[in-house]
Amino acid sequence: MTSASEGQARLALASASPRRLALLEQIGLKPDEVIASDIDETPLRDERPRQLALRLSVSKGRAARERLGSTTAPAFHSFIMSADTVVAVGRRVLPKAEVEAEARACLDLLSGRTHDVITAVVVLAADGREASRVVESRVTFKRLVRTEVEGYIASGEWKGKAGGYAIQGIAGGFVTGMSGSYSAVVGLPLYESASLLEGLGYPVARRWSART
Repeated sequence: MTSASEGQARLALASASPRRLALLEQIGLKPDEVIASDIDETPLRDERPRQLALRLSVSKGRAARERLGSTTAPAFHSFIMSADTVVAVGRRVLPKAEVEAEARACLDLLSGRTHDVITAVVVLAADGREASRVVESRVTFKRLVRTEVEGYIASGEWKGKAGGYAIQGIAGGFVTGMSGSYSAVVGLPLYESASLLEGLGYPVARRWSART
């Protein structure tokens, strides 16, 4: 299979998350287009957290492909990357907190416990190939006291975050241990993302040199 030439290779990020955009830029990759996802993220009955993360990531990527046009359209981006992060305690999936009550419930559940953060990343190529990786990390929180919970709620950092927290912000001070990929906990596993792109023919290393 012939990979896209450097001049033709374009990248779309199927996520409006500023965290994922910043993570990609950290490794020298700037998407040519960012597409906000608009899919139903409700877990299916008996769906495990790992299955949910992968399904949502694939759905986001395919929805972005439909918005951009068919794979034969001249304007079609050569590569689309999508990702989804799920926070879970056992098989229980925590919500992406939108209201204070949800955030408090998440923090109460995570307090003094170890939980899983599962991020699935998918890359779609213009020729129809798809590749994916699911990265699982484990994060342990200290036992939170009420003033810490209320202070974090007041910060607003929890809004829209899986599990009601962002490890790269104030909540980083709650973490007593972590195993796995820090960038995946933030929202995008960088090593795996670069590997998937390279495996499908996106010129990651040449993009680095082009930015220097």
